[in-house]
Amino acid sequence: MITSFRGKAGVAAHTLLIVGSVTMFFPLLWMILLSLNDNPPGNATIRELLHNTWVLTNFTDALQSDQFGIYFLNSVIVSTVVAAGSCLFSTTVAYAFARREFRLKGLMFASVLGVLMVPPHVVMIPLYREIVRFGWINTYLALTLPFIVTPFGIFLMRQYIEALPKELEEAARIDGAKTLGILRGIIFPLATPMLVVLFIYQFLTTWNAFLFPFLFVNKASMRTLPVGLAFYQGKQSIDWGHLMAGAGLSAIPVLVLFAVFQRKIIAGFTAGAIKG
Repeated sequence: MITSFRGKAGVAAHTLLIVGSVTMFFPLLWMILLSLNDNPPGNATIRELLHNTWVLTNFTDALQSDQFGIYFLNSVIVSTVVAAGSCLFSTTVAYAFARREFRLKGLMFASVLGVLMVPPHVVMIPLYREIVRFGWINTYLALTLPFIVTPFGIFLMRQYIEALPKELEEAARIDGAKTLGILRGIIFPLATPMLVVLFIYQFLTTWNAFLFPFLFVNKASMRTLPVGLAFYQGKQSIDWGHLMAGAGLSAIPVLVLFAVFQRKIIAGFTAGAIKG
């Protein structure tokens, strides 16, 4: 009876996974089919898109028009700087919360967690005023510096560092290592799996960000891909073929990044779930 129950549970679980996979893959399939059709209507059915003649001109047009290469380069620079900075500074702050004892530590960490519950739209106007006051409009500083340390990154790394053995740090201190030496020689190497997870998460979040890059940039040469695609859509009068081709090209770096580091990502999540 137990074997029969486990068999039925396994079938149900696999069925749910298959349904979920199909549901998540359908928008991607729709995007690919629209990008391969010449000026398709937005309400075209899957059958119509499959039977139409497929072309690659949408991709070549997207690459050659509307400063797509500049948008792509800006997104790469901004996303890489924010992701790398988040790994560096979030880990440093997380180490202080995990290993140091200081006044109001609990209250300060609670305030960090509290920021997670604040919608980004709440700080939109104050942050914009600060960016204008510093003269950072249309600069990389506006697109990177406000987001280089995140509450989620601090929380994630703090939980991981707390699970690391303290004996290694104590031995390093006996040998004369300072805090920066411990961070560089022990914490960062041991936390590599979770750092990869944080880097991928922050890169993806920054790559897809629209609101703040749209607010802080009004020059075409400084636009990121999501902002550039929004203007591209307006200029093309919702030409779904070109728009989906641009969206497909913008998704390639993220997919490649995940494909390259998928083992590290899985290792980070599994390692973070095991103590001892």
